[in-house]
Amino acid sequence: MRRQNRLKSLSWAAIALGMSYSAYSQTSLKSAYQKDFLIGTALGTSHIEERNETANQLIKREFNAITAENIMKSEVIHPEINRYNFDPADKFVEYGQKNNMYIVGHTLVWHSQLPRFVSKINSPDSVRLFMTEHIKTVAGRYAGKINSWDVVNEALNEDGTLRKSVFLNKLGEGYLKEAFDLAAKADPKAALYYNDYNIEQPAKRKGAIELIKKLQASGTKIDGVGIQGHWSINTLNLKVIEDAIVEFSQLGLKVAFTELDLTVLPNPWDLRGADVNQNFEGSPKMNPYTAGLPDSVQVTLAQKYEDLFKLFLKHKDKISRVTFWGVNDGHSWLNGFPIRGRTNYPLLFDREFKPKLAYKSVLELKAAK
Repeated sequence: MRRQNRLKSLSWAAIALGMSYSAYSQTSLKSAYQKDFLIGTALGTSHIEERNETANQLIKREFNAITAENIMKSEVIHPEINRYNFDPADKFVEYGQKNNMYIVGHTLVWHSQLPRFVSKINSPDSVRLFMTEHIKTVAGRYAGKINSWDVVNEALNEDGTLRKSVFLNKLGEGYLKEAFDLAAKADPKAALYYNDYNIEQPAKRKGAIELIKKLQASGTKIDGVGIQGHWSINTLNLKVIEDAIVEFSQLGLKVAFTELDLTVLPNPWDLRGADVNQNFEGSPKMNPYTAGLPDSVQVTLAQKYEDLFKLFLKHKDKISRVTFWGVNDGHSWLNGFPIRGRTNYPLLFDREFKPKLAYKSVLELKAAK
């Protein structure tokens, strides 16, 4: 109760008065955590093109790592079998370079957001050719410029078995090794990660560990594992997250939290995770905060982020990066998932790019040390 009272007292007057961003904070996330791990965000096209100067200044001030939110997914960067669209990705890499940021390529192999022509491929040889040429071309173009790649994304089911994707169906389990080996050859200096949601959960975690051990036993290079971190303030389970950090690090891997956000909204059917193929119909009950987030929920969100970052600091020797999946609440994909048209508040900055109570709770962890 004491902590809740303390959080309630944290700078509500500053938020209510709409203080400017520079006046609100004299430090930043990246400077506060510079000795612990990288602090990142996902960038969309508008950020890369610097259309909004407020957003641009916030990104440069707060973050030292960036991930390509959508523009390096294969449907965007490789829309036709013999055509690539490198312009957005080039701008993304240039943005990171000129701002001295750690640059994450996302993602080389994923069953979702594939170009349309892939669905028309029937032969295993043709699927292998697509995957091979895609990795060689994309990773090769940015070799030495990308710091880490999410090589394979979301290859597991919730029970830890391999997802029946086009890659598994046509190429078998060996596609995982092929993908990592191709990435290592195309971009030898980049750190290579396996990335997935819910792999902190015991069954899926076990499957991920088995997958990684097989890659390691075969001599394949894999440097880290990315736990996405699409969680809820209502069901956040620190114990399973800590267990996952420890168990993955015992494999000799760095652990990154690659797509962090905390939904404040109710989830239909107790949905967990980030399967983008799911969607549900909306209702007022499922979208309760259209007029703004109540103070009590702001406090809960701040408490959950504080608890989470306490855990991250406890295991900072094992964690390479914590990346938020979006710059501010208005940018978050959770406004459209798993129900379209909702108003969510899962990040540290509000729709006007002002820091929320959760932002201050994360910063004060470092100020208290």
